Amino acid sequence: MASISKETGGRRRIQFVDGNGKRRSVYLGKCSQRFAENVKLHVEALAVAKGGSVAVEPATVKWVREISDELAGKLAKVGLIEPRERAALKAFIDGYIAERADVKPGTRIAYRQTRRCLLEYFGDDRPLHRITQGDADGFRLWLVNHEKLADNTVRRRCGIARQFLRVAVRRRLIDANPFSDMPVSVRRNEKRYYFISLAEAAAVLKACPDAQWRLMFALARFGGLRCPSEHLGLRWGDVDWERGRIRVHSPKTERHPGGESREIPIFPELRPYLEAVWDQAEPGTEWVITRYRDTSLNLRTQLLRIIWRAGLREWPKLWQNLRSTRQTELAETYPLHVVCDWIGNSAAVAAEHYLQTTDEHYRQAVQEAAEKVVHQPVQLTHENPGESWKPKREDPRKPKVFQGLPQCTKVQIGPGGFEPPTKGL
Repeated sequence: MASISKETGGRRRIQFVDGNGKRRSVYLGKCSQRFAENVKLHVEALAVAKGGSVAVEPATVKWVREISDELAGKLAKVGLIEPRERAALKAFIDGYIAERADVKPGTRIAYRQTRRCLLEYFGDDRPLHRITQGDADGFRLWLVNHEKLADNTVRRRCGIARQFLRVAVRRRLIDANPFSDMPVSVRRNEKRYYFISLAEAAAVLKACPDAQWRLMFALARFGGLRCPSEHLGLRWGDVDWERGRIRVHSPKTERHPGGESREIPIFPELRPYLEAVWDQAEPGTEWVITRYRDTSLNLRTQLLRIIWRAGLREWPKLWQNLRSTRQTELAETYPLHVVCDWIGNSAAVAAEHYLQTTDEHYRQAVQEAAEKVVHQPVQLTHENPGESWKPKREDPRKPKVFQGLPQCTKVQIGPGGFEPPTKGL
């Protein structure tokens, strides 16, 4: 059993006997009797559990989670609970990123971008358990108003923040993830889609500086490859000229079963550019792309310059829209599951982020509708179509009360009328 001792100045302390028979004290400082009694009840429960090696009651477990760090430290000092491990934000995130040696370079860049935003908003020494759901909402608004980030970029940053804090929950550093209810799924943004027509593709190919650059553009526009990971992973041993196929190694999807590689046809639009690089390759050359393998090269910036040189305006997502355009084209001819196998995504991802509605779709729909009108005119079954739906007019010669009744034969009515003669009259 525990007891409450009142000291001068309104200060109180809880006294109890631990499992070794030693009297211990928890100094509460100046507090109310009601607060002290509540602490006393939980101290008794903790002491019983500690001494008898029994489970702590759920209500006491919840109470321990919610108490202040100061009171938790006092309970830990007398051996009632384990010392709290309170990690600061910067130390935790840096440790987690250092552990993730398995992620791709692009993912590591995204981690660091989110880290910078979190530390700038919360501070390096912010304890993880002091970040609330309201703080998470404030962080999201800060990304929008201060960082001026697009909606999908905000969703990605909050998604990575949620990932960080989910690890903290699993390690029992915090009880709940403040970002758990945050909307983080990337949404379709029609404004960032663009269909690169064959004429535009031809102009870009003409402006490319050499055969390898033309092949890189063609692999994305006509083969649907991801740039640069799938371009730079392509070997001549992956090209099967006889069967007309190319094996594409995909670092992005290799963690999924069967996603480490896929096969695509050597499409007729792609073949000339592939053959041109093959003809220039030295005997024994392993990689298809040899001149632009330096990872420090910014292929997006170079493609942007080529587009300007071609006299065109850049489209929003330079490389991804090339893949999106190709998948939209192929989906017009082949079943969607076949196209997804070639492009390397799922039907759900294709519908949400790749397939486009183009001007050609509208033109074709209008043309087909016009042809149906010409070849299949509407047949009218009434000479005057404007009156075909109208109800028949009532016969003005019939009283309304009798209209709709069948015609009766004429009967001569005698002087007695319809009624039979009444007896006695």
